[in-house]
Amino acid sequence: MAAHLKKRVYEEFSKVVQIPHEEAPAKKLRLSKPSKSAALHIDLCKATNSTDALQYLLQFARKPVETESVEGVVRILLEHYYKETDNSVRLKIASLLGLLSKTQGFSPDCIVDDAISALNNEKSHQVLAQLLDTLLVIGTQLPESPAVRKRLIEVACKHLSDMYFGVRNKCLQLLGCLGMVDSPLTKDNEGLGTSLGAVRDVQSIISDYFGDQDPRVRTAALKAMLQLHERGMKIHEIIYEQACRLLSDDYEQVRSAAVQMVWVLSQLYPESIVPIPSSNEEIRLVDDVFGKISHMVSDGSWMVRVQAAKTLGAMLQVSPHFLEQTLDKKLMSDLRRKRTAHERAKDLFASGEFSSGRKWADDAPKEKLDSNTVNLIASGACGAFVHGLEDEMFEVRIAAVEALCKLARSSASFAEKCLDFLVDMFNDEIEEVRLQSIHVLREISTHITLREDQLDTVLAVLEDSSRDIREALHELICYTNVSTKECIQLALLELLKNLNKYPTDRNSVWKCLKFLGSRHPTLVLPLVPELLSTHPYFDTPEPDMDDPAYIAVLVLVFNAAKSCPTMPALFSDHTFRHYAYLRDSLSHLVPPLRLPGSGLDVVDSRCGSGSVESAQLFLQQSLIRVSTIQNLEAPGAQDLLDFTIRDLRRLGELQTELAGAADFCATYLRCQLLLMKALQEKLWNMAVPLCLKQNVTATAAAQQILEETYKLEFLYSGLDSRQVATIHHVRLQAKALQLILTARTRQGLDPLISSCEKFLQDIESFQRLFLTELPHLQDSFVDKLLELMPRLSSCKPIELVKILQTTLRQSSLLQLRLPEQIHRATATIIEPTGESDNPLRFTSGLVVALDIDATLEHVQDPQNTVKVQVLYPDGQSHVIHPKPADFRKPGPDRHRLITQVYLSHTAWTEPSQIEVRLLLAYSSSSTSLSSSSSASKLGWSDSIDSLPPPEAAVEGTIPFSKSVKVFIMPKPARR
Repeated sequence: MAAHLKKRVYEEFSKVVQIPHEEAPAKKLRLSKPSKSAALHIDLCKATNSTDALQYLLQFARKPVETESVEGVVRILLEHYYKETDNSVRLKIASLLGLLSKTQGFSPDCIVDDAISALNNEKSHQVLAQLLDTLLVIGTQLPESPAVRKRLIEVACKHLSDMYFGVRNKCLQLLGCLGMVDSPLTKDNEGLGTSLGAVRDVQSIISDYFGDQDPRVRTAALKAMLQLHERGMKIHEIIYEQACRLLSDDYEQVRSAAVQMVWVLSQLYPESIVPIPSSNEEIRLVDDVFGKISHMVSDGSWMVRVQAAKTLGAMLQVSPHFLEQTLDKKLMSDLRRKRTAHERAKDLFASGEFSSGRKWADDAPKEKLDSNTVNLIASGACGAFVHGLEDEMFEVRIAAVEALCKLARSSASFAEKCLDFLVDMFNDEIEEVRLQSIHVLREISTHITLREDQLDTVLAVLEDSSRDIREALHELICYTNVSTKECIQLALLELLKNLNKYPTDRNSVWKCLKFLGSRHPTLVLPLVPELLSTHPYFDTPEPDMDDPAYIAVLVLVFNAAKSCPTMPALFSDHTFRHYAYLRDSLSHLVPPLRLPGSGLDVVDSRCGSGSVESAQLFLQQSLIRVSTIQNLEAPGAQDLLDFTIRDLRRLGELQTELAGAADFCATYLRCQLLLMKALQEKLWNMAVPLCLKQNVTATAAAQQILEETYKLEFLYSGLDSRQVATIHHVRLQAKALQLILTARTRQGLDPLISSCEKFLQDIESFQRLFLTELPHLQDSFVDKLLELMPRLSSCKPIELVKILQTTLRQSSLLQLRLPEQIHRATATIIEPTGESDNPLRFTSGLVVALDIDATLEHVQDPQNTVKVQVLYPDGQSHVIHPKPADFRKPGPDRHRLITQVYLSHTAWTEPSQIEVRLLLAYSSSSTSLSSSSSASKLGWSDSIDSLPPPEAAVEGTIPFSKSVKVFIMPKPARR
């Protein structure tokens, strides 16, 4: 018993208690990158000679350096610089110091003293030049430190006397970039000695090196002075003579910089009077500069000639007689200084009646022009543009043509005089020169009228094989005035020849004749009987309306008849019928006319289409009417939306100015109508098995709404943020409808959970993107969801779907604000026309090229978004991305696509049609980029983990042109 008790006592007192083991917190490791300065120091210490050190420095230059490591790296480099004896290593270290000074977030003022100290102790000229370049980088990085600038300017002035040209170049460059820019020199601030002295000293120091023995230094001095001008300092007029002397320098770089320098002075002091050398005459400085630069058009270097020709085009203040002298190689009489009759009589009286014999040949016969007359312009400057247009280098010819254009636009008389020279350039051997000449003549066409011989030369270019040349010439003829009816006849004849030789130019030729007729109605009037082949007594055969040449003639005549009321009396009966046909089929080429019918005036119905203001008012009233839709029952509301959509689409057809806004509003209302039909009462009050057909209809409606919202967002340009928010609001409603239908029709919880999570992310993305627009979305679907957001985030998927269903059916129509400047992206395929019944035949397995010519309107970034789609009869679809060079921009918001599509297929038994259309590619991520632009401004070290994930990008394509059908016939290969 005692043993048993003892055992119990031991059991009680020997109870084992397990204390839960507390794990020691894991030590967090802080990962740090190895120090760049330490690694560089180790590498440089390992170097046994200068070659190894240079290799280590080159390897180091290829690696990026963090901002916090820059200062340590700079100290290591400077320390090694003082120890190094090899010039190439010190040169590389100086270069690296300049590169490190540009590091973002590093202030290089801490190394200014060391760099200047190294500069003062340096003996190598190349290293000196590199150190000065480093100081220039430091100075540009510290624009708001006048003390540092002053020190750097003193250093530059000190080393300007160096023997090496590179050191002097860098010193002058430093003075030009860092020289003090103060108030301009005027009489009011002449007493400000300190600041004004600094301005005067910088310019005088630089101008002293205009006469340096090294041409590279002279060029650097001129460029430094130009740099001062670009920074806002007014250059002194006293350097004009020095700059003029440099125009005759032996080196082309100096002459080119001198041309720019004298042009700057001519713009600063155009009305200053300068003397003509070796005479008592004086002329305006701008005229003197114009004469000197005109002389440079005959320079021996083609680069100087290009520079001079371009500069002449920027001198719009020059006198007219100096301007006209550039078109004549002989010196005009009004640019010679003539002696008055009084001066000639005085000389005759002073000489006496007979020769005294004291002066040799004082009685020699005089020349017709007195040798004492003074030329106001150098004889070498005469005919500057003639020399430029005849230059052997096409770059000079293009520069001369562009300069002529700029001067002719500001002077109508000069435009008339240079017309012959520009027309002659149409025969240039280089296509780029011909094209530029056509563009120039187009720009000055308001000042000129072409003669018949000039027009003949112009029209000869229509035979050019280049499509760009021909279309540019068509555009020129559109805006050119001609003098006689023979010119109209000649132009029409040549354009019809062009149409016959190049049928693809059909639309361009028709457009050209439209403008030609509307600009010259009185010249077309006497040609009408001949053009329409009418006879006063006999009936003539009716021409074929399928003939493009006859349509071209009618376009010319009808556009002339708009401004000539007597012309319709010359038309035959079939001409009136052809007018009605063309007015419907080619309304953009044929204007509305008041044509006399059988005793009645037939007025074209398009004449009374109404003003843009009334159409805009109608559009606004339609949107206001739709906003009251909540007060109507479902059938009445749907009818109202149907009628409003129909009216808006008709309005877009009648008023092209409001077509974009009307189509945009109609598409938005179409989305609301689809949503309303999908949310009908009977669909949601019935069991799912009883309304399968309605579920399919609602699912299709939701998908169609999504597609329409992408069209609204990416097919229209000029949307503001509120309209984009409205589009995204409708898209969110469609996604909610899809989620509800998914929960009703699909079994399983996992797909529903993922769909609910995706929808909640869409709500958060909407809130993040359009935070500023939320006050304008009160009582809307998304506003109610954001109020319920805490509950939605924590509830079950089934409950979330019920809340969405209730909120979606109770949400009202969000009113659309009237868009102001909205344009719809459109594309019109000109070629192929789809009218030919002759198939394109090619061997199966090989390819055939199909020419595509299309006009694009209001397309943003067409090089990346426009694609060509080819649909084959067997259901295959090919999408081709055109090259960027295939796009041209003839005008604002207009692009032209001229490309080739390669077709290939297996053998067919008979010809069949393929469809060609243009697609507009889009990506929904492009809209979220603008809102998250603040994230891109974060530094490299800043964390972006806290930012919410962006919305998943949705990519797709939108057809935005009508399909064109083309017959093709792949033939089997011959064995």
